[in-house]
Amino acid sequence: MMMKRMGAWMLLALLTLIGEWSGRCYGCLEEERIGLLEIQSLIDPDGISLRHWVDSSNCCEWPEIECDNTTKRVIQLSLSEARDYSLGDWVLNASLFQPFKELQSLDLGYTRLVGCMENEGFEVLSSKLSNLDLRVNQFTNDKSILSCFNGNLSTLKSLDLSDNWLTAGSGFKVLSSRLKKLENLHLWGNQFNDSICPSLTGFSSLKSLDLSFNQLTGSGFKVLSSRLKKLENLHLWENQFNDSIFPSLTGFSSLKSLDLSYNELTGSGFEIISSHLRKLENLDLSHNIFNDSILSHLRGFSSLKSLNLSYNELTGSTTVNGTFFNSSTLEELHLDRTSLPINFLQNIGALPALQVLSVGGCDLHGTLPAQGWCELKNLKQLDISGNNLGGSLPDCMGNLLSLQLLDVSENQITGNIASSPLTNLISLVFLSLSNNLFEVPTSMKPFLNHSSLKFFSSENNRLVAEPAAFHDLIPKFQLVFFSLSKTTEALNVEIPNFLYYQYHLRLLDLSHNNITGMFPSWLLKNNTRLEQLYLSENSFVGTLQLQDHPYPNMTELDISNNNMSGQIPKDICLIFPNLQTLMMAKNGFTGCIPSCLGNISSLEMLDLSNNQLSTIKLGQLTTLLFLNLSNNNLGGNNFWGQISDFPLYGWKKWIVLDLSYNQFSGMLPRWFVNSTDLRVINLSKNHFKGPIHRDFCKLGHLEYLDLSENNLSGYIPSCFSPPQITHVHLSKNRLSGPLTYGFYNSSSLVTMDLRDNSFTGSIPNWIGNLSSLSVLLLKANHFDGELPVQLCLLEQLSILDVSENQLSGPIPSCLGNLTFMASSQKAFVDLNVDFGSWSIERAYYETMGPPLVNSMYSLRKDFMVNFTEVIEFTTKNMYYCYKGKILGYMSGIDLSNNNFVEAIPPEFGNLSELLSLNLSHNNLTGSVPATFSNLKQIESLDLSYNNLNGVIPPQLTEITMLEVFSVAHNNLSGKTPERKFQFGTFDESCYEGNPFLCGPPLRNNCSEEAVSSQLVPDDEQGDDGFIDIDFFYISFGVCYTVVVMTIAIVLYINPYWRRRWLYFIEDCIDTCYYFVVASFRKFSNFRR
Repeated sequence: MMMKRMGAWMLLALLTLIGEWSGRCYGCLEEERIGLLEIQSLIDPDGISLRHWVDSSNCCEWPEIECDNTTKRVIQLSLSEARDYSLGDWVLNASLFQPFKELQSLDLGYTRLVGCMENEGFEVLSSKLSNLDLRVNQFTNDKSILSCFNGNLSTLKSLDLSDNWLTAGSGFKVLSSRLKKLENLHLWGNQFNDSICPSLTGFSSLKSLDLSFNQLTGSGFKVLSSRLKKLENLHLWENQFNDSIFPSLTGFSSLKSLDLSYNELTGSGFEIISSHLRKLENLDLSHNIFNDSILSHLRGFSSLKSLNLSYNELTGSTTVNGTFFNSSTLEELHLDRTSLPINFLQNIGALPALQVLSVGGCDLHGTLPAQGWCELKNLKQLDISGNNLGGSLPDCMGNLLSLQLLDVSENQITGNIASSPLTNLISLVFLSLSNNLFEVPTSMKPFLNHSSLKFFSSENNRLVAEPAAFHDLIPKFQLVFFSLSKTTEALNVEIPNFLYYQYHLRLLDLSHNNITGMFPSWLLKNNTRLEQLYLSENSFVGTLQLQDHPYPNMTELDISNNNMSGQIPKDICLIFPNLQTLMMAKNGFTGCIPSCLGNISSLEMLDLSNNQLSTIKLGQLTTLLFLNLSNNNLGGNNFWGQISDFPLYGWKKWIVLDLSYNQFSGMLPRWFVNSTDLRVINLSKNHFKGPIHRDFCKLGHLEYLDLSENNLSGYIPSCFSPPQITHVHLSKNRLSGPLTYGFYNSSSLVTMDLRDNSFTGSIPNWIGNLSSLSVLLLKANHFDGELPVQLCLLEQLSILDVSENQLSGPIPSCLGNLTFMASSQKAFVDLNVDFGSWSIERAYYETMGPPLVNSMYSLRKDFMVNFTEVIEFTTKNMYYCYKGKILGYMSGIDLSNNNFVEAIPPEFGNLSELLSLNLSHNNLTGSVPATFSNLKQIESLDLSYNNLNGVIPPQLTEITMLEVFSVAHNNLSGKTPERKFQFGTFDESCYEGNPFLCGPPLRNNCSEEAVSSQLVPDDEQGDDGFIDIDFFYISFGVCYTVVVMTIAIVLYINPYWRRRWLYFIEDCIDTCYYFVVASFRKFSNFRR
C-alpha cells in the first residue's frame, strides 16, 4: 500500500513537472513571456529601448529581467527609461503586470507616469511585491499618488517617489495607513516644505527616510522624531537647514546614519547632537560652513565609524591635545577640498581603526612627512590626489602593508618607481600615479610580485626604457584596467611586452604615445573581455587587421589620429556587434563606410572624419546619437551627391550631426527635423542650395547651427528662434530679405554670424534682447538705416562687425559704455553631453565593492561633446581666423565701409579692453578724440578715408600695444605724433592723403607756426590756423603755371583751336573797349 502511495505521489510530481515544463516556452513561463511582449508593444512600440526582447528567445535572459532560479518566474522587472517619451503622459493600468505572480521588485522610473486608472493601482499586483520604484515621473498631487494605491500593499517595504512634482499634502497621511510595513521611503528631489512632516508620522515601521533636495528648514522635525522611533537612516542633504535644526534631531535615538550635507550649517550648538545620538555610525557634514571648532564636538560620538567633512572651512589650525582628531572607532575619514596644512598628516592623531583616508584637493604642499600618517597600519584606501605635493615618496609609506587603494595623482611627486616604497605594497589592488613627475619603467618590473593589482593608471608621466633582459619578465598580476597614455618624452615607443601576458583586461589606454607598428590585433585575441580600447594619437600604420571571431564585450574603440590606411573591414560589425563608440578620425581610410554599422543597435557615436572615404548612405546610420563625417579643414573625405529625404524609422534622437567640408549638394534635407533632440547641425562648406525650410523651426533643442559656405537663398524663417541656441553661422550664402523675427527669442545666443549675404533693411531693434550675445558679424550685406542704440544693451558684446553695408547716421556714443572684455563663452561650445560606458564602474564593484573614495571616477574615459569655435574677423589690415582660447581674448569693432557721419564719440576712449577699432571709409567729421589715449590694449586703429580734421592728439603715443595705425586720407593738419614707442614704426602710408599734415615720416617739414599751432587744442583755433599760408602760395603758383603752360601747348599744336582762341581774345577786347567807352560817357553825363 505504501509503495502504491509513493508511486502515486511520484507520478503526480512527474505530471506536475511535465505540466510546468510544457507551460514554459524557451525557459520562462508562456504567460509571462506574452505579458512582457505586451508591455513592450505598449511602452516601446518602435523596439528601441527593449530591442533585445525577442519573441524567439528565453525571456529570463532578457535585459531588465530577473527570474527565480528554481521556478523561472519573473521576480524583478526594470522598465526605467524604457518607455518612449514621445508617447506622452502615462496613466497606468497596473493589471498589465498581473501575469507576474511572484514579482518582488518593479522599477517604473523615467516613464512619464502621472497616475493610475480607477481601481487599477498597484494593489492588484503580486502579494510578494516588496520594492516599487517610481522615481523621476510626473506625480503632481495627492490625487495622482493615491490613484495608484487604492488598497493595502501589506508586503511593500521600499517605495521610491523621488524627483517628481510632489508638494506637501494630506495624501501621505492616507498612504501611511495603506503601507503599514513600509521600511524605506525615498522622497528626494520634490517640492516639499516643513508641512510634510506631520503627514509622515504614520509610517511607524520606517527605518530609512530620504527627504534630500527639497525646501525643508527643519521646523517640523521635532514631531517627526517623536514618532519615527525605528528610524536608522535619515538623508537630508541639499535643503535649507541652518544650525536651528540640531535640537529637532535629538529625538531620533535609533539613528545610525545621518546626512546633512549641502546645507548652511556652521556648527553652533552641534554638541547637542553628539550627546543624544549615541548610536550614530555614519555622519556626513560635507559641503557646509563648518570650521575647526566642529572637531571638539565630535568626541561625543562613541560609535562613529564614518565621518565626512569635505568641502568645509577646516584649516587644521586648531588641534585637540596637539593632534587633529582622535577616535578609537573611526574607520573612514573624508576631508576632501578643505584647506589643511601639510603638518595635518604629521599630526593626524590616534586613529587605530582607520581604514579609509581621503584628503584630495586640500592644497597640501611640500613633501610628504615621514611620520604620523605612516603609522596608520590598518589603512586600506588612501587618496591624496589633486594637491601640490612634491619630492619623492617617503620610505615610511612602505609600512602601510594593508593598503589596497592608493591615489597620488595630480601632484608634482618625483622619483623612479623602481626605487620607491611602492614595491613593498604588494596588497595594492588600485594604483593611480597619473599627472606627476614619476619615472615609470615600461616593463612594470617594480610590480611583478603585486599579484592583487587590478587597476593601474600612469598618465602624463615619464616612461623609462630598461635593458632588454627585463622585457620578457612575466608579472604575477592580471590587470583589469591599464592606462599609460600621454607619456612625456615618448618617441617611437613600443607596446610594453608585459601586455602579451595579460588576459583579463577590460580597459586599455595607450593613446598619445607615438607608438609605431601595425594595429595590435593580438591584444584582442588575448583579452576576450576587453571592453574599451584607446589607441589614438599614435603612429600605427597599415590596414586595420582584425581577428576573425567576434568580441561581444567591446563597446568603445578609438584608433583616431594614426596613419592607418585601406578600407574599413566589412565584417567589423560581426567582430564588434555591441559597439557603442567607434572613433577612426584622422587616418587614411578609403572606400565605402560599411552599411552594417547602421545595424549595430547599440552604436551611439561614430566619428570617421578626416579620411578619404567616398560613399555614404545616411539612411543606414539613423541609430546614432553622434555622427561626424566632416573633413575638419584637413583635406579628407570626398562624400558627394544629394541627401535624399527618407523616413526616420526607429531611433529619433540624433544629438550631433556634422557633415561639413564635403561635396553634398541639392536642397537642405528636411528629414532630420524629425530628430527633435538634435543639438548640433554642421552642414557647412558643401553645395546645398535653396531656402532654409520652416521645418527647422521644430528643432527646439538646437544649440549649434552652421550652414555657412553653401548656396542657400531666400529668407530666414521668422519662426526660427530656438530658445537654447548659442551659436549660428550662416555666412557666405545668398540669403536675403530683412531680419524679421528670426532669433527673436534666442536669448542664449552667443555668436550670430551672417556675413557675406544679401540681407536688407535695418538692423532690428530686438537685437538688444539677445542678452548673451558676444559676437555679432553682419559684414558685407545690404543693411541700411542707423545703427540701433539697442546694441548698447548687449553687455556681453566683445566683437562687432557691421562693415561693408549702407548704414548711416551718427555712431551711437553709448557703445563706449560697453566693456568689450575677453570671454571664454564665445570660444567653446559645450553641450554638457558626454558619452561613456559604465564598464569601469562594474569592474570596480566586482573587484573592490562600492567606492569609498573618489578615485574610481577619475578613471572614466568619457567623451565630452564640445567644439572649438572659429571666427573670421578683419584686423591689422588682415583677415584672421580666431579660434579657441585666442578667440576668447579677442575683442574688436569694425564699422568700416559705411556712411556714418558726424564726430567719433569720445566715449569710445572708455573701451580700455578693446584690441581692434576700424572706422575707416565713412564720412566722419570732427577731430580724433584725445580720449583714444586710454585705449591701452588696442593693437589696430584705423580711421582712414574720412573727413576728420584738426591735429592728431600727441597723447596717442602713450598707446604702447599699437601695431597698426592709419589716419590716411582725411583733412588732418599740424604735426604728426612724436616718433617714439610704437609710433616710431609707422611709415608714410599711415598719414598720406592729409595735405596739411607735416612732420616725419612725411616728407614735408613743419614751420614754427605749424608746430606752435599743434599745441593749441583744435576747438580753440581760428580759421587762420587751419591752412599753412606758405604751402598755399607755393601750391597756387604751381597750379597757375601748369594751367597757362597747358593752354599754350594746346594752342601751338592745334591751329583750329588757335584761331578760335584769337577770335575769342578779339571779342573779349572789343567787348571790354565798348564797355569802358560806354561807362566813361555815362560817368561824364552824371558829373554834368
